[in-house]
Amino acid sequence: MKHGFVFPWGDARTASNFAREAENAGWDGFFVWEGVWGEDAWVMLAACAMTTEKIRIGTLLTPPTRRRPHKLASETSSVDRLSNGRLILSVGLGAPHEGSGWEEFGEITDRKTRAERMDESLEILTRLWQGEPFEYVGKHFRARAPIFSQPPPPIQKPRIPIWVVGAINREKSLRRVLKYDGLLPTLVADRGKATPEQARNFTPEELRAAVDWLNARREIETPLDVIVENQTPGDDLERARGIIEPYAQAGATWHIESMWDTMEMADGQARVLKRIKQGPPKL
Repeated sequence: MKHGFVFPWGDARTASNFAREAENAGWDGFFVWEGVWGEDAWVMLAACAMTTEKIRIGTLLTPPTRRRPHKLASETSSVDRLSNGRLILSVGLGAPHEGSGWEEFGEITDRKTRAERMDESLEILTRLWQGEPFEYVGKHFRARAPIFSQPPPPIQKPRIPIWVVGAINREKSLRRVLKYDGLLPTLVADRGKATPEQARNFTPEELRAAVDWLNARREIETPLDVIVENQTPGDDLERARGIIEPYAQAGATWHIESMWDTMEMADGQARVLKRIKQGPPKL
């Protein structure tokens, strides 16, 4: 099992400094989240790429539904080359709750439309990464390549890994994951809206069922990454392992340490840095 850390808040300079500390402490990945308005995730990742050498870096997560596919392709390709092939792209529909910026800045919030746009965006994105001529006409996006400013492809082959949010109790949602490289599992309530108020935590048994379903149907040769988020104590390794081990046994391949609760704390960044330096709870 690999261990990553998601940077809860701060500017690009702090992110790059914390990424270097995470690499030194033995974490396998360092991730930033992409909001509607605020510190730019791709500037952060570029800074992280320049201060680290081995640790994987990426978003957790990017909503392609509100991005131009060619712009996202440019950013991901650039950061992958800058980091010498260490980028991971995590994608999902996003959470357009009140105060998130979606409605405030006129972003599309209809769930079905967001799902359609994400599927089209990922299709264009992966085709652009290949660096070969193609033409795409969809319901929401269109694309034609090459053009005169054709950039070099990403370093990673066959592509930059794409982790996709999948509702493990929704077959349609899981089928989207089949096309890509990782499952970011969630459990959606009956109304089908993945908001904090309508979702509960999934059990290891529910995760195992979803992983088995995916592995039985995947046609991609590379192994499926399965990513779970938890918060573990850095000063009690036995208790930390007790938190994540059931999910590892259920098929999780990545544990992401998340400290979202520190965003409202005056000493939040100090707490985050302390936990990073304590290192991952390796099994």
